[in-house]
Amino acid sequence: MIYLNTIKIAIFTFPIIAFLFTIPFILHQYHKYGSINKLRVLIIYSFILYLITIYFLVILPLPSEVEVLNMKDIIPQLEPFKFINDILLDTNFNIKDINTYIPTLTNPSVYTMLFNIIMTIPLGMYLRYYYKCSFLKTLIISFFISFFFEFTQLTGLYGIYPKAYRLFDVDDLITNTLGGLIGYIFMGIVDNFLPTRDEIDRKSLIDGKEVSGLRRITLFCLDTVIYIFLTSIITIIFNKNYIPIIVFIIYYGLLPSIFHKTIGSNFLNVKLGYPNLTFLRNLFRIIFIYFYYLIIPFILLILSFIIISYFNIINSNILILLVSILIVILYYLINIIIILENKKIYYDNIFKIEFISTIEEKDN
Repeated sequence: MIYLNTIKIAIFTFPIIAFLFTIPFILHQYHKYGSINKLRVLIIYSFILYLITIYFLVILPLPSEVEVLNMKDIIPQLEPFKFINDILLDTNFNIKDINTYIPTLTNPSVYTMLFNIIMTIPLGMYLRYYYKCSFLKTLIISFFISFFFEFTQLTGLYGIYPKAYRLFDVDDLITNTLGGLIGYIFMGIVDNFLPTRDEIDRKSLIDGKEVSGLRRITLFCLDTVIYIFLTSIITIIFNKNYIPIIVFIIYYGLLPSIFHKTIGSNFLNVKLGYPNLTFLRNLFRIIFIYFYYLIIPFILLILSFIIISYFNIINSNILILLVSILIVILYYLINIIIILENKKIYYDNIFKIEFISTIEEKDN
């Protein structure tokens, strides 16, 4: 029951950690491959969920500090293979007597040992299939991850608790490492039915030769973050009010005019392609885009609030504000859906711009 509760906690915690991981993951995938492969997403995020789960199984449930202080000191178990002796002493297992099988499996000494093995079998599978680790490397990684877990228990969660509240057991090192190796061997059979890591990479590079809608949205957000960062740093150094305008002109006007790239687009392997490229034309394009995505939604928010209030459609000011915000969100959603589905939007035709992937150039 404790194991099931811990797994539930891990599942509920996963979305938060996955959210924090998503932005670096997207940036890395577009930088390396130019696309995001669905199977890779499934593998990576399931691996994160798995790591969260086994870590929580090690540390949870967390006792109170008072409970830990009242516990007897836990002496580390340093005798290798002691679990074998415990099984022999605690059970009446007889390989010839089938009636002894279930009582043996339900004995704490046995199911704890089996659980420790099963817990790291997926680790060995991930290491062999996706990370292409050798048998020796899998053994080493499985051992050190198990050692990290035991260290966590030995130090009372890295010193957060005044003393250890769980047992450091050398047999756990052995069984966890064994589980990783079993997973490695098992994956050797299963991976014949799955696409290889190299095939996933090749498919990603092929897809990356076309700039997707999500890649465009990522580029816009990354360029915005880089612009704000550069503006902040340079303003701190020179302390001039005109710095944001100068940085804007250089970043969005000069760089694309000379190199057909910004810092963000270079990182995401995208270049801007359009005929008769001029400094002013490109600068006007980006001013229009920021007006379209920042100023217009703000105006829309104010107008919605005024119209709804004027016609007395809703009596509460809070509800009016919420409805106005929903209208703005709808505005963004419509534009995002258009870009995701078509990979283009109407102002691309106005400015005759094309987003070209440089992944192919890198392959050649």
